[in-house]
Amino acid sequence: MNLDSKILDFHLSELQKKALKKLKIEKVRDLLYHFPTRYGDTSQTNFVENLESGMQATLFGRVKNLKTGKTFRSKMSQATGTFYDDTGEIKVAWFNQPYLAKMLNEEKIIRLTGKVSEYNEKLRINNPKVEEVSEIPIGVGNSLFGKDGEQHTLYPVYSESKGLTSNWIYHNIKKIFKNKFFEKIEDPIPIEILEKYNLPKLKTALIWIHSPHKESDALAARKRFAFEEIFYIQLQRQLARKERGQKKSFKIPVDQKEIKKFVDRFPFELTDSQNHAIGDILNDFKSGKPMARLLEGDVGSGKTAVAAATVYAVTNATPNEKQNFGHLQTAYMVPTEILAKQHFQNFITFFEHMHISIGLITSSGCYKFPSKINPKEATKISRTQLLKWVANGEIPILIGTHSLIQKSVKFENLAYVIIDEQHRFGTLQRQKLARKDDFEPHLLSMTATPIPRTLALTIYGDLDLTLLDQMPMGRKPIITELVLPNQREKIYEKIKEEIANGRQIYVICPRIEEPDPTKQTALNVKSVKAEAKRLKEKIFTKQNIAILHSKMKPDEKEKVMKDFEDGKIDILVSTSVVEVGVNVPNATNIIIEGAERFGLSQLHQLRGRVLRSNHQAYAYLFSDTKSDTSIERLKALQTAKNGFELSEFDLKFRGAGELYGKKQWGVSDLGMEAIKNLKMVEAARVEAGNIVEKNTLKNYPNLKSIIDGKTEVHFE
Repeated sequence: MNLDSKILDFHLSELQKKALKKLKIEKVRDLLYHFPTRYGDTSQTNFVENLESGMQATLFGRVKNLKTGKTFRSKMSQATGTFYDDTGEIKVAWFNQPYLAKMLNEEKIIRLTGKVSEYNEKLRINNPKVEEVSEIPIGVGNSLFGKDGEQHTLYPVYSESKGLTSNWIYHNIKKIFKNKFFEKIEDPIPIEILEKYNLPKLKTALIWIHSPHKESDALAARKRFAFEEIFYIQLQRQLARKERGQKKSFKIPVDQKEIKKFVDRFPFELTDSQNHAIGDILNDFKSGKPMARLLEGDVGSGKTAVAAATVYAVTNATPNEKQNFGHLQTAYMVPTEILAKQHFQNFITFFEHMHISIGLITSSGCYKFPSKINPKEATKISRTQLLKWVANGEIPILIGTHSLIQKSVKFENLAYVIIDEQHRFGTLQRQKLARKDDFEPHLLSMTATPIPRTLALTIYGDLDLTLLDQMPMGRKPIITELVLPNQREKIYEKIKEEIANGRQIYVICPRIEEPDPTKQTALNVKSVKAEAKRLKEKIFTKQNIAILHSKMKPDEKEKVMKDFEDGKIDILVSTSVVEVGVNVPNATNIIIEGAERFGLSQLHQLRGRVLRSNHQAYAYLFSDTKSDTSIERLKALQTAKNGFELSEFDLKFRGAGELYGKKQWGVSDLGMEAIKNLKMVEAARVEAGNIVEKNTLKNYPNLKSIIDGKTEVHFE
């Protein structure tokens, strides 16, 4: 056996195979890294003679009469036996775990933990957790079962799946520990780093996390694995940063007077924060090295204006310093078609005075501005024609969705890549877009999703950070109210007044339509279709109501959004499809149904839809929750001054895994816990930086193999 051995080599039932697959356990390594979710404590021990039905008991003794069989009614496989200590005996049974009858040694002392029940007027324990122990803890039993020794009270509890118990996981991990190959395990992390931060070696940490003698063992092991995960991420990011910095990029000259003329055309004055961000980016352009920067700004802080000003500098530059014709190219990628079309219109407004071509590419069609027939409007063109003009450099600015990263899209002089809502694209996706040219293009990632500093330092370790921490002049803070069921009518009346004053409203629902009545779940969640109907029939009978959701066809969505922008719709009932970037300045109120079902980050994004003008904006969080924790979380939206403060709150009280989603970041629960610890993140960052700076990764072959993605652990 070795770490790359398949778990399927264990003699498994079909149910167990499915359960392991669900838990993503395929190899021995996966099983070893399936860490306990918590630990039980068996320090409160019992004796058989004192057992009563219903109590949770921990017993020390031996088991006899072990045999396999099937249950009487359901014919379920089982292992049965009799547990005994100095005071008596009790029947025990393990369902769907017949292997235990062969695994347990009747001569060995065991610790048995489980709930006592009554069957045919006799006590028994079903599916107890069982572990062989070398000796009885102090004060338990007598010399019949061994000598007194150190008390070992903690036992691991693992996440389970149907057909796979925590007990099965524990016993098979113990089998791995007894295998000879486990003695030869090597630690990828350099010994000097482990000693510097007082972290246990890999072999010790694996034993401590799965079989701790005391709480401090488990904590030390978890600390080690948390550091390990963040350290690996930091090392990968900083190597990518170094590799990128060694490449060439277009050196873009900056004419500050021309930039000022361009931004003076905006119908608003830039904040100091925006000017600082533009300065950072332009300085990167002048260096000739590829920029890699994350622009993080709260909803409505003006990231698009920063992007436009820097795109102007790129578009004004020629591919060759010795020629005065042609344009460098920009690719601007966004996560949704609605947002792509919106940016396309915005950039037409920004750049129409320059008489340049701007392209739009999405899965539903391609457009180009200006049209030959009407130079003040865009026109729909074939995909083939658009790609031809992009490839020969005639279109200097191309805006699009994921369609931008398809192999058929080729640029002549791609100098600048902008990715909006960076968190919605994986690292590989942005690499595909950023590697389409001989020169490495400058990269600007932008996000309005508030990210805690530790998460940004970890996940975006290869990027420089720039914050937009000011709002445009005259922008009033949004008023957020938590609305309980008995307060709804009052809010509906307020909304009617707002509509009478010419304002528009969003109503956000968690789902598109009601569930099938024959498959009704316990979830009582409002849907777009049913809520729109209810509001029209019972509340807003005189107002125009429309719906918007992800299952609508692109042209249907476009028509609804156009009508909403033109003021033809008073109330737009939608899913969170409007979360990112939708900009309707006259929509100043938003109702969010089932607010407790959204993360704070998403709620903050949603309410940002009404923070697009100098009119007073209102966000109403409708909730039926009775949970004090949920109410406390929602109230944080009322008190947090900005999205950054809100993200730190959610990280502290809810966890980064829940706030951002582990799948998105590729970070485990343990890693997410580490991200709450700024000192640990900074330590991992420093150590990774030292290895990259000194170019010493080659001195650590185990570590290099991990970073190269070949394996996770080496053995001699």
